[in-house]
Amino acid sequence: MRYVAAYLLAVLGGNNAPASGDIEKILSSVGIEADGEKLKKVISELNGKTIDELIAQGREKLSSMPVGGAAVAAAPAAAGAPVAEEKKESKKEEKKEESDEEDDDMGFGLFD
Repeated sequence: MRYVAAYLLAVLGGNNAPASGDIEKILSSVGIEADGEKLKKVISELNGKTIDELIAQGREKLSSMPVGGAAVAAAPAAAGAPVAEEKKESKKEEKKEESDEEDDDMGFGLFD
């Protein structure tokens, strides 16, 4: 990941085709030693592609990945209505607690 980040920084800095030396210089500026094999692989994979193409490919891959939110949302629905009722009750209790806190300052705010 750090090699890709350094590559992107070089491109954003105006170098459209960064070489391994450019990336090594960026990484060494933050105290990271570059691994030659990993660096060669990153450069060979990214060479000749624009940043826009890479971002578009990354978005496509991310959109195809399953997200934990759908499975988590489906679990309470499968459990039934009691879970939903408990959530409603807890929200009501939170609202009641908030109104009690408002009364503690007797209507006077510190900065009013």
